[in-house]
Amino acid sequence: MDKEKMKRIAYCFLGVVIIGIGCATFKLSNLGNDAFNALNIRISELSGISLGLVTIMMNCLYLIAPLLFGRKYINIGTILNGVLLGYLVDFFYKLEASVFGLPGNLVLQLVCLVPAVIIISLGISMYQTADLGVGPYDYLALGLRDHLKLPYFGCRIFTDGACALLTFLLGGLIGIGTLTCTLCLGPFVSFFDKNVSTKLMA
Repeated sequence: MDKEKMKRIAYCFLGVVIIGIGCATFKLSNLGNDAFNALNIRISELSGISLGLVTIMMNCLYLIAPLLFGRKYINIGTILNGVLLGYLVDFFYKLEASVFGLPGNLVLQLVCLVPAVIIISLGISMYQTADLGVGPYDYLALGLRDHLKLPYFGCRIFTDGACALLTFLLGGLIGIGTLTCTLCLGPFVSFFDKNVSTKLMA
């Protein structure tokens, strides 16, 4: 395996780990999770199945879309994201909760929320820029961008918004954090794509 391929695999893996840290911090804020994990958490609560397993099951469902319309996006990054992310969120959430404790007021909750959105966006940008495939859920926005020729951030807002709505209809936790993530992930990922990830991978 050449050095360039190894670099991209390492970059992809690091991106997924960073997403896990961001999602765990988001969960710690208790202001609502990002739309993808909010839905998975609610399904986990209703079914009694672990979050890690629910995430794998949902990714298998989302995988239908890239299998039909975007096979170029299926690669090792798809596996890393689809299999590891739920377990990484569980691990880092327990670690952060044991070290820092749960935030006791709104100010501390916001201290968790703001960096969480930025961290998640950076992680998504990194593993997508590695060009080794993307998670099945993340493909939804990319697929809409490719086929409808629309800006990525608008497509991401749409997919996250639909996911957040379904979470709400199932009685899940939708808070200011969920809305913030829904509106900000797309623009922040685009920012990191242009200003950070592409430069680091050059």
